[in-house]
Amino acid sequence: MSHRWLYAWALGSVAFGGVSLIVPLYVVSLGGDPFTLGVLAAAAAFAGVPGALAFGGLADRTGKRRGFVVAALGLVAVMAALVPLTGSIPIVVGANAVVWFASAAALPILTLLAVTDVPDSQWSAQIARLNTYQGVGWALGLLAGAVWTAGAELVLDPLAAQQGFLLACAGCAGLSCLAASRLLPPDPRPGKEPTPQKLRRAIRRAGRFNIRGVTFPFSPVRVDPRDLHPSRLARRFTPDLTLYFGAIVLVFAGSAVFFAPLPAFLGDAGYGSDGIFALYLVSSIASAIFFDRVGRLATRHDAELVQIAGLLGRAVGLPLVALVGIVFGATTIGLIGTTAVFALIGLSWAVIAVTTGTIVTQLAPAGVRGEALGVYSALMAFAGGLGSLLGGWLAASSYGLAFAVAGGLVLSGAGLVGLLWHRTAAVTALRRSAS
Repeated sequence: MSHRWLYAWALGSVAFGGVSLIVPLYVVSLGGDPFTLGVLAAAAAFAGVPGALAFGGLADRTGKRRGFVVAALGLVAVMAALVPLTGSIPIVVGANAVVWFASAAALPILTLLAVTDVPDSQWSAQIARLNTYQGVGWALGLLAGAVWTAGAELVLDPLAAQQGFLLACAGCAGLSCLAASRLLPPDPRPGKEPTPQKLRRAIRRAGRFNIRGVTFPFSPVRVDPRDLHPSRLARRFTPDLTLYFGAIVLVFAGSAVFFAPLPAFLGDAGYGSDGIFALYLVSSIASAIFFDRVGRLATRHDAELVQIAGLLGRAVGLPLVALVGIVFGATTIGLIGTTAVFALIGLSWAVIAVTTGTIVTQLAPAGVRGEALGVYSALMAFAGGLGSLLGGWLAASSYGLAFAVAGGLVLSGAGLVGLLWHRTAAVTALRRSAS
């Protein structure tokens, strides 16, 4: 099967990567405060899960999956073009939520199309390739934002430069829409599409090369939402799985507390739009570099222990951004220190992304592992929405307090994972002694 359609999605991912940061910066330029950024991020997070469920259900009932992907990309192009034409922050918040509704809606359908007419043995490789193209596109979107704003602000005021980049993102999404309409693989024939259970197994084997979660950590992960039964899963929750879901809520809420007001903080610290884009790009690159290394480490050691190390690094890194920014600002020392911390945050995301799916799969009963991953995705978005609101509210009075709370929540999540590891290690030792 031709892989040219992946270039169309990579082009769309460039638009998503650019929009993910330029919209918060634009809101700040319009006069938005940290709480407003919290509302912006929360709306995007809460829009994700219903987007995947609504489009996934409609695509299944109609069988016209290609059309829904094209429609989602077209919706992104329209919303990205609308944002720079308005000075109303509520309209920007609503348009941004639609963008991330469309993004979440397209992801599971693209995953299904990636394995169309492909032998089962190649599904994981196809999905991994899709993840990689998306991740590279996202990073290129951040790079484009850094280059564009650095050049445009030499001749334009920052607001006009941001509006120009938003229009460029809209054009990129529009081109992606046109390319997708021509290049996407055909819809699966009736009776030939993969079952949800087999597809979920392939998604798990494909790994978690999801660098967009570095700077947009409250977006739903790539799951197949078809045939999910959360109520059935709830009846079969094990104590260990329940404990781990509690850790997930704390970790992603803490991450959102940090990321929601972060653009405003960096702006107040003296960084321009180009510098902020560059810092986010550093984090994404660090994550991409360490994905494979973390995967190999997690196969040689307990995934819980590897995750605990990553969470501890993240718990230290989040408040450290505030400390470096407040003490040194955008000076040379501050830039070097902040860059190093952003690289640490990117590394910690690689650890979280690689190990979380493994831990959920290990803890969930065999019959509900697919549903468990679906609940994980929903909890990520839910915790991200609540954390974004909390982070915006706290940062409105003190960035230091907000980032300290963010680190504390992640540290609490690490504590729960440590408790889980202790319990499972004790059970394993008891079984060995009994045998």
